[in-house]
Amino acid sequence: MPPAASLSTRTLLVCAAIGVATGILGGIAGVVTLGVLAVTPYLYGLVLGVHVLPGIIAQEVLRRPLVALITHVIAALISSAFNPAWAMRFIGTALLFGAIQEGVAALTRYRAWGRWRFFVSAVIIGAIVAVVVGFVVDLGRFDLWVQVVYLTISVLGPVAWTAVGIAVGNALRRAGVASKR
Repeated sequence: MPPAASLSTRTLLVCAAIGVATGILGGIAGVVTLGVLAVTPYLYGLVLGVHVLPGIIAQEVLRRPLVALITHVIAALISSAFNPAWAMRFIGTALLFGAIQEGVAALTRYRAWGRWRFFVSAVIIGAIVAVVVGFVVDLGRFDLWVQVVYLTISVLGPVAWTAVGIAVGNALRRAGVASKR
């Protein structure tokens, strides 16, 4: 595999296209966030989980170093158009999620692209989401059943969105997006 520094224009354009599409979804998630946190905070993990899509789709399609991080940053910039006040949150989330996805891929030296490694990154992200948002919503003030549902959905939200991302990435590969023709 060529070094990451040799990312082609084609690769960068695919990252940009995926970033724009998933950035729109991230922007929509940002718009509904305050309502979800106010009404059903235990569902927030499902909403925040949408932010795993840029890296999952990019890695599934391109299978190259740095594509998750690049695509996440592009998606964050697009999401920021929906709520400019949250631009730093979008970018911070993109850098964190992208770094986790790149880190898991780097552990296999970008050679193992089995679905298991996508789900490993999803569970790590879900655990981080559960802890961080648990503090934000003051999870201890809720009934025990809400806490359990919250923690479960916080971990399973990114896992579910990862499955969606893998399916989209597979469809894009079958459509020839990854081909070099």
